[in-house]
Amino acid sequence: MSSGETPSSVPHSPDTASTNVAYALLTFTALIWAGNAVAGKWAVGQVSPFALTSLRWLVACIALVPLASRPVSREWRLLLPRWRFVVMMGACGYTAFNALFYVAGTHTSATNLAMIQGAIPVIVLLCSFLAYRTPVRPMQAVGVLVTLLGVAVAATHGDWEILRTLAFNRGDLFMFVACLFYAGYTVALRARPAVSGLTFFTAMAVAAFLTSLPLAAAEWISGHLVWPTREGWAIVVYVGLGPSLVSQLCFLRGVEM
Repeated sequence: MSSGETPSSVPHSPDTASTNVAYALLTFTALIWAGNAVAGKWAVGQVSPFALTSLRWLVACIALVPLASRPVSREWRLLLPRWRFVVMMGACGYTAFNALFYVAGTHTSATNLAMIQGAIPVIVLLCSFLAYRTPVRPMQAVGVLVTLLGVAVAATHGDWEILRTLAFNRGDLFMFVACLFYAGYTVALRARPAVSGLTFFTAMAVAAFLTSLPLAAAEWISGHLVWPTREGWAIVVYVGLGPSLVSQLCFLRGVEM
């Protein structure tokens, strides 16, 4: 650095700038996901879990029509050879995760939902190491330990005797399984097709909506379907535009960077 330069006047490297933007996007994603935990608890009695899962992806798909029509029309042929992969990603990362998330919300607190969801980065690190031998840095290891401690406190409600007897709340277990699905989705993003993020997300959103319909049908046949109330529709619109659309686009972009 020359004598006339100050630290603030030295340009950041492209890698540093990209990393900062990625962290900002992923932090924003986490904030929206926290709102999803509150919405999941608020939805109890206002709209049933599988109906909410289907409707949120229907809202997202409708919102994507004006946003993604052009890139999808250019790139859809590139997706055809990978359609099974796209369906799997939508079914696991979006349908299964959200269905289990909302079922968990009927059995546990919003705080626990958010805390256990915080285990996803830990599971992603472990899966990435097992699948790709991605090294875990020391600070990441510290983060893993802190996160696991927080998840354990949330899941046991501070009662460590539960760990010995493994008598976890049913909702906490549903939420943990949901996290496994989403972590698998995240790791599998490395193998995504060579198309734009918007096109890929649109295809997965459509897959999520279609694969969620059998769950909603089963809920209806069993007599457990609750059609949205006025408050339920507000929840549907929020999770359809926020956690389904904005947060997922931010997440995909953050992972890309």
